[in-house]
Amino acid sequence: MTRAVCRAASIALTGLEGAVVDVEAAVSQQLPGMAIIGLPDTALAEAKLRVRTATTQAGLPLADRFITVNLGPASLPKHGTGFDLAIALAALAASGRLPIDRLSAVAHLGELGLDGGLRRPAGLLSAVLAARANGFTRVMVPASCAAEAALVPGITAIPVQSLVHAVAWHTADERTERVVTSTVTQRPRSAVVEEPPEDRDIADVQGQSEAVEALVIAAAGRHNISMVGPPGAGKTLLAERLPTILPDLDDAEAMEASSIASLGGRTLTGLIRRPPFEHPHHTASSAAIIGGGAGDRITPGAITRACHGVLFLDEAPEFNRVVLDALRQPLERGVVELQRSRVRATLPARIQLVIAANPCPCGNAGSPGRETVCTCSPNTRVRYMQRISGPLSDRIDLRLGLQRVTRVPHAASEDHRECSASVRRRVVLARRRSARRLAGTPWKVNGELPGTWLRGGKYRLARSETAILDRALALGALTLRGYDRVLRVAWSIADLAELDRPGRPEIGAALALRNGGQL
Repeated sequence: MTRAVCRAASIALTGLEGAVVDVEAAVSQQLPGMAIIGLPDTALAEAKLRVRTATTQAGLPLADRFITVNLGPASLPKHGTGFDLAIALAALAASGRLPIDRLSAVAHLGELGLDGGLRRPAGLLSAVLAARANGFTRVMVPASCAAEAALVPGITAIPVQSLVHAVAWHTADERTERVVTSTVTQRPRSAVVEEPPEDRDIADVQGQSEAVEALVIAAAGRHNISMVGPPGAGKTLLAERLPTILPDLDDAEAMEASSIASLGGRTLTGLIRRPPFEHPHHTASSAAIIGGGAGDRITPGAITRACHGVLFLDEAPEFNRVVLDALRQPLERGVVELQRSRVRATLPARIQLVIAANPCPCGNAGSPGRETVCTCSPNTRVRYMQRISGPLSDRIDLRLGLQRVTRVPHAASEDHRECSASVRRRVVLARRRSARRLAGTPWKVNGELPGTWLRGGKYRLARSETAILDRALALGALTLRGYDRVLRVAWSIADLAELDRPGRPEIGAALALRNGGQL
C-alpha cells in the first residue's frame, strides 16, 4: 500500500525574488527509481542521484519502489541545488521514514552531498528573505551558514549538519529543538557588520583638490560623475576613493546589498554595511554589466552588484556602445528589467555611476607640455568621445576635466589633505540635512529628486536665482533633464554648506561642474 502524497516546502529564486515551491513525493507500485518533474534544470534533475545515494549512506534508504517528485507550481522554472534537502525529506516521508505533519511548516534550503552532509546553496540570504515574505517563520539550513540565515529578523534558523540531523529534528519532540534566532535583533549593529578593512583613503590624492571637492558633492547627493583627462591624471585613484567617503548603508540598504552578495558562493557572516564598488573591464559584455543568464536563469550584472554603491567604468569609450546605452534606463529608474522566454525579473540598480575617459586615443589631447603632444587628428578625437552617446552623457551630473599633477608638496605645511573619515562626516551631515527635508517623500538623496519637486512646491527657487539656468535652457545649452540635474547638484552644494536652500552662487557652481568636462 502506498502512502499519501507527502509535501515539504522550499524556495525558488528568480533573480532576488523568491516563490514557495511545494515539493511533493509519492511512491507507486513500479520498479525502483525516481523522477523529478516540474521544470527542473540540469543541476536539479541530478538531485535524484544525490538523494538516493545520500539517504543510503545515512542509513535511511528510500522505499524499494518508484518515487515521483513534483515541484509545484509546475509552470515556474526552477534551478540550482537548494531543493535537495526538501526533496530528500519529502521522499523519506513518502517512504515512511519520518512523519509528515511538520514538513510543510518549515522552508528547507540546502544541497546534499553523497555522504548526507549539507552545503550552502547559492542565494541563501535571498531565499530566507523570500521565505519570510511568504509567511514562514522557520527555515532549515546547513549549520555552516545558519548565522547568515539568522541575519533576517523574524526568522528562526534551524541548523542541521546532515540529512540525519534533519530527520532527527523532524522526528524529535518540539522541546528538543536547537535553533538560531536573528542575530540582527540580538546583537549590536557593530557586531553584524561585514566589511573588509579599507586600505584606500582620499588623502592619497595629491594635487587634485577641486576634483576631490567635486567627489564630496557627488557623494553628498549620490550624483553621477565623469572624469576626462590624460593618463596619470588620477582618474582611477579618485574613483576608487569615492566609496571611502560614502556613508554606511542603512538597514534596508544593507539587507538588499547583502542579499545580492549572497547570490555568489560566499557565506555571509554579517550584513554588508559599506557601499559596494564594481569595476568591470571594458571588454565586459552587456550581460556582464546589465545582467542576463542562459535559458530561464537570471544572473545579476555589475549594475545590480553595485546597488547602493559605485559602478566605475574606466576607459569608458572602449566599452561597447550597446553596453553603455543599456545603462540609460536603469540610471533613471533605479531598476533593471531582464526578460527571458519564460521568466522575467526586476533587479535593483540604484547606483552612483563614475565614468573615466582619456580625451583621445593617445590620451594627450589638451596637455600643456611639449613632450606630450597629441598625435590624433581632430576627427579621431571627436569620434572617440562620440562613443559615449549624448543621452548617456546627459545623465551625468558632474563632468570634470583633469590635468596631470605637475607639483608634489614636500613640506607638511603645504599638504592639508583631509582623510576619508573626516570627509565622510561632512557627507553624512549633508545627507542628514537632505533626509530631514525629504522626510515623508519616497526619496532619500538629492540625486533621486524629480523635476516636479525641484521646479514646484515650496522648494521652488525664485526666477532671479535660476536666471542663469533659464538662459542656458533657452539657448539649447541644457536639456530639461540637464536643468533638473543642475538643480539637484545645487541642493547638494547647499547641504554641504549648511544652507537652507541654494542661491545663485550654488547654482552657478553646479552649472560650472556640469560643463567642466568634455564628456
